Amino acid sequence: MLRASPRSTDIEMNDAHLHLITNHIPVLGLPFALALLLWGLFRRQKEVRSAAFLGFFLVALASFPAFLSGHEAEEVVEHMAGVREGLIEDHEEAAEIAFYVTEALGLFALLCLFLGRGGREIRGGILAAFLLLAVASSGLMARTAFLGGPIHHSEIEGGRD
Repeated sequence: MLRASPRSTDIEMNDAHLHLITNHIPVLGLPFALALLLWGLFRRQKEVRSAAFLGFFLVALASFPAFLSGHEAEEVVEHMAGVREGLIEDHEEAAEIAFYVTEALGLFALLCLFLGRGGREIRGGILAAFLLLAVASSGLMARTAFLGGPIHHSEIEGGRD
């Protein structure tokens, strides 16, 4: 539970804090892995592409704590002054879609890793489908973050209802 005192070092972590820490991993990790994959394709470096696929898989794994801590974070903030239920619901719905698309991407990345280990080159339709899913996942995660920000950050709300 959060315990405020005159000294900022006396603050204990709660579920909302855990959610805020972990949700940055997929939001930042997906575009980073996508950039790495594009770099590997541009430079024709299989090792870089493999690292990108591994990155996508790891981001999918790291998305679990962010997703699972969301409900508990809601319990912490939903009764605070200025927090509107509509903002939480919009964020929650977006998070669910983004999470499942990211998990599908992670499984697809794992498949690409295994195919690549067998000496097969990932290209053509499979690569195009992967890139499309990676862009969609990144966009959905960015939208989720955008919708989540104003829940308890009135300084960025900007008149959204």
